[in-house]
Amino acid sequence: GHDGSLTTVHANTPRDALSRIETMIAMGATNLPERAMRQQIASAIQLVIQQSRMSDGTRKVTSISEITGMEGEVITMQEIYCFEKLGVTQDGKVIGRFRATGVRPKACERLKTAGIHLPPDMFEGITEVR
Repeated sequence: GHDGSLTTVHANTPRDALSRIETMIAMGATNLPERAMRQQIASAIQLVIQQSRMSDGTRKVTSISEITGMEGEVITMQEIYCFEKLGVTQDGKVIGRFRATGVRPKACERLKTAGIHLPPDMFEGITEVR
């Protein structure tokens, strides 16, 4: 891969997105072993950002997860942020909050090397959304 690449995959969860990418690779004309496919995916993708359509028709980022490598035959990932739906207003608008999981992603080091310094408290706490 090339630094800075971006793509979309239609999937229900970040884990499902990885599975779909694996399936697309397998549908190609290669006979690449599963482990090799997964290693390629794990080394090429740093973040999976899940966006979902809410019941009110709006779209919200519902998860930001980081690919952390491989454990055995499994691509490992950790969720950095998640959206928690708290309810719906009287007019049907979804209300919720973004919650940091407390995990400081490994990608921070790459950003720091590039001169981008993120505040450590960015990976803690909750932000209300209306």
